[in-house]
Amino acid sequence: MEFSLLGPIAVTTGSGELSLGPAKRRSVLALLLLQPNTTVPLEQLIDSLWEEEPPEHARTVVQGHVSRLRATLAEGGAEAYGIELTTHGSAYLLRLPEELIDAHRFGELVALARPEAAPADAVPLLREALGLWRGPALTGTVTSPPFAAAAHALEERRLTAVEALGRAHGALGEHEQAAAILYSAAVNHPLREGLIAGLMRALFRTGRQSDALEWFHRTRRLLNEELGVDPGERLREAYEEILRAEAAGAGRQPSRPADATRGAGDGPAGAPSFHVKHGQGGRVPLQGGADAGDAVEAPAGEPAAGGASGARGGTEGGSAAGDGSGRTGAAPRLLPRPPARFLAREEQLGALTEALTDRTTGESPLAVVAGPAGVGKTACAVQWAHLHADAFPDGQLFADLRGFGEGDEAAPAEILRDFLLALGTPPERVPGSAQAASALFRSLVAERRLLVVLDNARSSAQVRPLLPGGLHCATVVTSRSRLDGLVATDCARPVGLQALGHEEGAALLGAMLGPERVAEDPAAARELVDLCDGLPLALRAAAAQLTARPRWRLARLAAALRDERRRLALLSAEDTGMAAALRMSVARLSADDARLLSALATSADGHLNASVAAALAGYDPERTQDGLDRLAEMHLVDEEATDVYTISTLTQLFARDERGEGGKGRRSGAGEESGERG
Repeated sequence: MEFSLLGPIAVTTGSGELSLGPAKRRSVLALLLLQPNTTVPLEQLIDSLWEEEPPEHARTVVQGHVSRLRATLAEGGAEAYGIELTTHGSAYLLRLPEELIDAHRFGELVALARPEAAPADAVPLLREALGLWRGPALTGTVTSPPFAAAAHALEERRLTAVEALGRAHGALGEHEQAAAILYSAAVNHPLREGLIAGLMRALFRTGRQSDALEWFHRTRRLLNEELGVDPGERLREAYEEILRAEAAGAGRQPSRPADATRGAGDGPAGAPSFHVKHGQGGRVPLQGGADAGDAVEAPAGEPAAGGASGARGGTEGGSAAGDGSGRTGAAPRLLPRPPARFLAREEQLGALTEALTDRTTGESPLAVVAGPAGVGKTACAVQWAHLHADAFPDGQLFADLRGFGEGDEAAPAEILRDFLLALGTPPERVPGSAQAASALFRSLVAERRLLVVLDNARSSAQVRPLLPGGLHCATVVTSRSRLDGLVATDCARPVGLQALGHEEGAALLGAMLGPERVAEDPAAARELVDLCDGLPLALRAAAAQLTARPRWRLARLAAALRDERRRLALLSAEDTGMAAALRMSVARLSADDARLLSALATSADGHLNASVAAALAGYDPERTQDGLDRLAEMHLVDEEATDVYTISTLTQLFARDERGEGGKGRRSGAGEESGERG
C-alpha cells in the first residue's frame, strides 16, 4: 500500500487505486499523512476543511469522513501493512510506516544526494526523487489556506531538488542537460532567483550568452513588476560573472560525456537551445562570447572595442565594424519584455513620439516620463520603446537606476560599465571613473541610432552622465520626481502621467479579469477605480484579489475596500502593492517633509492651501511652502491651481498608517512589502 501526496491524493494497493470519495475526505487523509504517527486534533481538521465559518454539524461531518476512510483502508488490507487509523479523544492518529508516503521517500532521496561533493551519485538519486511527482502537490484537496500553505511548502522542496539536479549536471560538465532541466522550471517559476541564476550559468557555459543575459533582464523586470524589488545577490552575481567574461572560450566548457553507467535516458540527447525574446528585441551581445576572440582594432586615438558574439548573426541593423565608431557584433537589445495588458496612454505615447523623433533642434532628444507611484511610468516608457525599436537599429539600452527602491540608488559608473560591455568594449578597457566611462560611452554612440531608457531615476545628477551625445540617439527617463534640472539644463521634454479615468480604469480591470466579469456590475467597476485612485498598480492589485477569488463579484471587493483600515493591505499582491510603492517615495523625503506629509494626511477631504497646511504642520509659511513644492515635485501632492493642493486618498491612508493612526493590523500586512515602481 502506497500513499501519494505529490500529485493527486491517492492510496494504491497491489490490486489498484482505492476509491477515496469527495474532496473533504481526501483532505482529511492528506492532513493525517502530512503529520504521520502524530495525533491531529479534530479542531485542526475542521479549521483546515472550511475556509469560511464551518457549519454547526462540522464535527459530525469530519467524524463521518474518518469512519469511511477507516473502512476504505481496511478493505485495502491496511492491517497487513501495519496501518491503523485510530481515535484518541477528540483527535485522530494515522499510524503507518512513513516510507509508504511518497513525500517521505522524496525527502530521503534528496537528503542522500550531494550534488557538489558526489554529482555522479546525486543525479540518479535526484531523478528518482523528482520522478515521484505526478502533478501539483495535494491535488484534489479543498482550497483552504492550510492546504495551500502545505502544497507551497512541498513545491518549494521540489524546486530545491530541481536546482540541485542542475548543479549536479553542471559539476559533471553536462551543461546542456542542466539547461534543459532548469529551463522548464524557470518558465513556470520566473521569480525564483536561484533557479534563474543556475539557468543563466548553464546557458552561458553552452555558449548561449545572449540567452543567459536576456533571462536576467526578463527576471529583473518581473521582480520589479510583481514584487517591487531589485535582483538579489545570487542573480546579480550570475549576471556580473557573465559580463566579466574576457577570454573567447571563457563561458563555453566542453560537455563531458555522461557516465556509461548512467544510461541514455538521463537527459535529452542534444538538448535544445532556449532563446527567450522580448517583444521586437533581438539578443543581447556579450563581449567574450564563443566567437568573440578577435577584437577589432580601432583607429588611432580611439578606444578599441571588443567583438560581440558573431555566432548570433552579426550586426543587427548597425553598420559594420571598422567605421570609426568602435562598434562590433550584434546591436544590444536590452529592453525588458513589453508590459502585459497595456491600455490607453495614447496621448502620452504620442507626446513621447513627438519629443523623441524631433530632429529639428540639432540636439539629442530627451524625454522625462514623470508621475506618482503606481501610475505606470515604466510601462509607458517600455511600451513606447518597443513600438519604435525599428527606428533605432543600432540598439536599445535599458537600465534600472533604482532611485526609488530597496537599497542604494545605482551609481552611474555601474550603469556605464554595463552599457559599455553591452556595446562590445573589452572589460579591461572600461574606465574606472564615471567621468571617463561617460566620455567613452558618448564617443562610442556618437554616430549611432540608439535608444537609451533610464528607468526609476532619483535625480537629474544621477541621469546626466548616462546621456548619449549623438544627434541620432534618443533617451527616455522615468521618475517619480519631475527632474526639473534636466528640463532646465538639457532641454528635456516632460511627459506627465496622471491617474486613469473611469472608462480607462474599467477597461484595465476588464483586460485583467475578462470583460464579461466587469460588465456584470459596471457601477462596482467605477467604484473600484475611485477606491484605487485610478492608479494602474492599485487596479492590478485589485484584479489579482478578484482573480484569486473567482466567486467574488466586483461589488464585494468594493465593499471591502471601503474600509479604510484594510484598503492598502487589500491593494497588495504578495510583496507588491500601493503601500510598498508609497513607502519608497516617502523614504526619500527629509524628516521635515515627511512630517508635513503626515500632517496633510489629517485633512478631511484632501484639499487644502498653504495656510491650512501650515496650521496642520505647525510650520511657518515659508517653510510650509518650500515643503509643499518639494512634495509636489515628488508627486505626493498635486497643485491643482495656485495655492490649491490635493493629496490622494491612498497617500493619505499611507501617511496616517505611518503615524500609527491606521492601527497595527495594516502595518503588519502591507508594512512588510518592498518597493514597487510605477
